[in-house]
Amino acid sequence: MSGRIGRNSATQAQPERVMLVGVMLDKEGTGSSAARLSGFQTALAEAVELIKAAGGDSVLVETAKRDRPHTALFVGTGKVEELAVDVAANGIDLVVFNHELTPTQERNLEKELKCRVLDRVGLILAIFAQRARTQEGRLQVELAQLSHLAGRLIRGYGHLQSQRGGIGMKGPGETKLETDRRLIAHRINTLKKQLANLKKQRALRRKPRESGGIKTFALVGYTNVGKSTLFNCLTKAGAYAQDQLFATLDTTARRLYINPECSIILTDTVGFVSDLPHKLISAFSATLEETAQADVLLHVVDASAPGKEQQIEDVESVLREIKADRIPCIRVYNKTDLLPSEDRNTGIQRDGRGRIAAVYLSAEEKNGINALRDAVAEYCAAMPTTDDETETP
Repeated sequence: MSGRIGRNSATQAQPERVMLVGVMLDKEGTGSSAARLSGFQTALAEAVELIKAAGGDSVLVETAKRDRPHTALFVGTGKVEELAVDVAANGIDLVVFNHELTPTQERNLEKELKCRVLDRVGLILAIFAQRARTQEGRLQVELAQLSHLAGRLIRGYGHLQSQRGGIGMKGPGETKLETDRRLIAHRINTLKKQLANLKKQRALRRKPRESGGIKTFALVGYTNVGKSTLFNCLTKAGAYAQDQLFATLDTTARRLYINPECSIILTDTVGFVSDLPHKLISAFSATLEETAQADVLLHVVDASAPGKEQQIEDVESVLREIKADRIPCIRVYNKTDLLPSEDRNTGIQRDGRGRIAAVYLSAEEKNGINALRDAVAEYCAAMPTTDDETETP
């Protein structure tokens, strides 16, 4: 069964009615109870935005608190009974758990709730499937979807059995299941080969750029912090930019003239999100490679976001996983126009040694853009040229 979300298949007119479930686990998180509660509430608000980005209508949010996840149902049996009542009473089409569920938990929950269930990974994949525009982006999404689906195939046959009855289902059903698993494994191998070929093509395209001494600056950051808006502001590229999560999935690169001594390649990349599963990072390795191969990272932060420190930590965690954490980085605080006037910083901020620590700007209002250009020029001037790099001591 696919992770599609959006139009109700019965009416093809209204968005699917979605119930979001968030569980606060005592064994997760650090800090005070108030800080952990605030983080939990922020995560739920983000999940509501994810549902909206996927095209669903978040009509109900249910929360629970547990010491640890229930092995079979993630939440306890009593809570599942409550959720089942809410599903029936509110005409819910889909229940989204803001956590990663095991295939067994997902299957058991669907059986008890009598409706489709998606976990956080499935929800993000549903958005990715809608947003990918390039061939490479679509291949990466399909690879991630199939990898996620492989352990959940039996779920679909549970639905089929409820429609047709159980007599005669076991033999053919199991045979069909094994066939589907082999087909999925074959398709995954095919996708990996296609992506490997695209990776080689990308490396060939990158060679002239590298031999010419042109430095690459990559925009990275949490989803919906304004990377694409900033990219368009700098390059006039017209890249897709919307106030929504995961508006950008495909990497876009443009040459950017800074001054007579400095031109760079600027790339816009996919946004990160908290608890991004390793399987998604692996599937999007081709896109994330642009980040790992950059000379300098421009880490864009939403200066107005209440949870910006956690978002920074989440981004840095992914950068460590893709081995991009040692690349020189400029912190770029965007959306300063949304801050109270007394809290607005402008321009370049330096540390005690006079080095660039951060740049504050508003891409929407185009304030502080010249300060960022000055910071890029300063980095370019301090970086070795190709001749310097290849010169024998």
